[in-house]
Amino acid sequence: MKKSLIAIAVLAATSSAAFAQSNVTIYGILDAGIVAERGGKDGNVSKVTSGAASASRIGFKGTEDLGGGLSAIFKLETGARVDDGTLDNTTSTLFNREAFVGLSSKTAGTLTLGRQYTPYYETLRDVGDPFAMGYAGTAKNLFPVASFMTRNSNAIVYKTPNLQGFTGAVSYSLGEVAGDSSATRQVGASLGYNNGPLNVAVAYNSKNNDTLTLKTAGIGHNGLIAANYDFKVVKVFGAYSKDKGLNSAPLNGSATAYSGLTFAASQDSTDALIGLTAPVSTAGTIMASFIRKNDKEVANRDADQWAIGYNYALSKRTSTYVAYAKIKNKNGAGYTVGNNSEAGSGDKAFNLGLRHSF
Repeated sequence: MKKSLIAIAVLAATSSAAFAQSNVTIYGILDAGIVAERGGKDGNVSKVTSGAASASRIGFKGTEDLGGGLSAIFKLETGARVDDGTLDNTTSTLFNREAFVGLSSKTAGTLTLGRQYTPYYETLRDVGDPFAMGYAGTAKNLFPVASFMTRNSNAIVYKTPNLQGFTGAVSYSLGEVAGDSSATRQVGASLGYNNGPLNVAVAYNSKNNDTLTLKTAGIGHNGLIAANYDFKVVKVFGAYSKDKGLNSAPLNGSATAYSGLTFAASQDSTDALIGLTAPVSTAGTIMASFIRKNDKEVANRDADQWAIGYNYALSKRTSTYVAYAKIKNKNGAGYTVGNNSEAGSGDKAFNLGLRHSF
């Protein structure tokens, strides 16, 4: 009996030591609020919705210390809707947001494989957009970050360590088309510098639109430069994107949502943003931006968006928010005001919500 107790004690001690080298975290965001959309072809819409500021989600992430500054890492994240409890996707994909595994070195960088964000999207979200891709003022409404421009499946991503403020990323998403290694593949890259009040980055994305049967679709290209500078009393943001080729500016929502007429995505356009955030108290922050979509095709379907918002932190993990945005469509353009999780239906929208992270 005594030997058994000793054996159990030794096993428990060794198991604890092994487990101490690993770390698994369950985390998430619950975001719910009231959204009022105005100006759509089917009339005004008011609803309780999920994920206006930040997409509601639950995730699992972990690391295992392999020694010598090397770690194994993983992440599985799925979207969930607080308003009705359903999954936040229309497919059978369980972990629709992110799903990857990889290795991370303190000196050599991080290599991951799986479903991941594109360097273009991360650059605009983290550096260029004062709304951080959320609320009614999200840059998603006019910048080309829908669909495959947000995340890629089958992606290999390498990110450098921070080198005196410089960071970089390269992404290669395999098309996995039999007999044609270039069809449907996507390549992206970014380079950034963050030091003190200055944060600036450039990003590139290339999407091959060829398929198994279509070999002449061509490639869509996107180039982005984004920056922000913190003056303490106000942080100023700016971003500029040049989009050229088929699928270089995929629409964020339905092509007929706004006017009922089919609205074709531009294959030659630029996007410009200027904005700011400003603390108005120890817990409150104002956000504002102006975005211009410049369509360089013959139709000249331009659009402008004005947006303003306010976020108030009730604690480190809970905040309330309010936001409003309006788009002015020109020459038959049909862009809509959405939010982080929805494309919207009209040219105006108002958000009022509560967000909690855990």
